[in-house]
Amino acid sequence: MSNINFNKNSVMAIGVLLVMGIFPLFVDSAWLAIGTTFLVFAVVAFSQDIILGRAGVFHMGHAMFFGLGAYTTAVLNVHFGWPILATWAPAVLVPLVVALLLAGPIIHLRGDYLLVATIGFNIIFIQVLQNNIFGITGGPNGIFGIDVVRVFGVELFEQTHMYYMAFILLGITLFIMKNLDQSKFGRAMFYINKDDVAAQSMGISIRYYKLYAFALGAGIAGAAGSMFAVQYSAVSPEAFDVISSIMFFTIVLVGGSASLPGVLLGTFVMFVLPEVFREFETARYLVFGLAMILTMILRPRGIWPVKFGNIPAFLKKDVK
Repeated sequence: MSNINFNKNSVMAIGVLLVMGIFPLFVDSAWLAIGTTFLVFAVVAFSQDIILGRAGVFHMGHAMFFGLGAYTTAVLNVHFGWPILATWAPAVLVPLVVALLLAGPIIHLRGDYLLVATIGFNIIFIQVLQNNIFGITGGPNGIFGIDVVRVFGVELFEQTHMYYMAFILLGITLFIMKNLDQSKFGRAMFYINKDDVAAQSMGISIRYYKLYAFALGAGIAGAAGSMFAVQYSAVSPEAFDVISSIMFFTIVLVGGSASLPGVLLGTFVMFVLPEVFREFETARYLVFGLAMILTMILRPRGIWPVKFGNIPAFLKKDVK
């Protein structure tokens, strides 16, 4: 059953990549921009899923890590003249280090206590950006004029270029998720998610693996943030506020925790459907909110839940 479930996920991942790979051939520039945004937000959603869906950590400040990656690229490029390619490594490392520093003192908290703490971090992050600390964040207006990506002297500035850069980032993220599920880290996080007391009694270091999940999720979110900054050539605080964190949190819950197709479906519902119904500006969020409520009532484990997670095959060989 384990191998069957893994093969299904692998086929699903390959299918998604194939469809998204040929997507630009059949759409105009407006839908190409929406597709790029979908890819970027899907990466952020997967990074949230590592923390919430796999490690079971109630974290609702994830937009902060997304924003740290975006602002790292923006600040290094606009204020210090770094080429975009040179900012990508710091855009991953800065959120990763911040995640370890912030999560270390609070990782022992449970449930809603940890939830409130992470929301507080996100609020502080937005206040820092809006108050233009050190004169480099641009205040409420943000930072504009971010450069284009240059590879061997070739400028990648067209929407198609942006799309395929985001597409490659999603492919790398799916590869990381696949290897995570097969690793001892993935199995340990699954046990912690199901019952942290039992996991600790088995010798699993809860603190270590939760910090590992925070760091990995933050680093991937930072990479997506860098791509987001390049796509729009600008960053501003409102893109990374608590509402955005709530959206990423909801994607994992609505789609299905630790579920590849579920997270993609959740991202589609949260970010693509509102674009489809943009002409119904006043009603689309009402319909969307009702759909979320119905999903939680009718599908409390998410639209596409995982049945067995990362339980080893020998423990579920008799499960029908």
